[in-house]
Amino acid sequence: MSMSDFNRQIIEEFRANEGKVAMFADYPMVILHTIGAKSGETHLVPLVLTVNDADEMVLFASFAGAKKHPVWVFNLRANPEIEIEYGTERFTARVEELPEEEAREKVRIQAGITEQFAEYVSKAAPRDIPVFKITR
Repeated sequence: MSMSDFNRQIIEEFRANEGKVAMFADYPMVILHTIGAKSGETHLVPLVLTVNDADEMVLFASFAGAKKHPVWVFNLRANPEIEIEYGTERFTARVEELPEEEAREKVRIQAGITEQFAEYVSKAAPRDIPVFKITR
């Protein structure tokens, strides 16, 4: 199955089940409506979301430990004002990349919480994982 087919299935399940996806049952998810940095076209990107103790919505660009950033990172850097689907809501938000030191600290904390994320961090090295904060 291609990545686009996989994402399409995740988006369909998300929308049919009020933002819940069985494969990621323990984690909240969002659908980003990113705007292509080069194309200007809208791309739907389903992602696992981290909501910390301060109710801050955070995205980690771990890309499952890949050595390169996912395309959505470049799209958000170029166009940080986007639409987001979260649960049954759809809203406009600003998605801002955290400064390097703050991002490293959030990655360190998240790696201490989730073993799978710690594996992604290890596999991605020496790439630093970008971290983004969603602000409504």
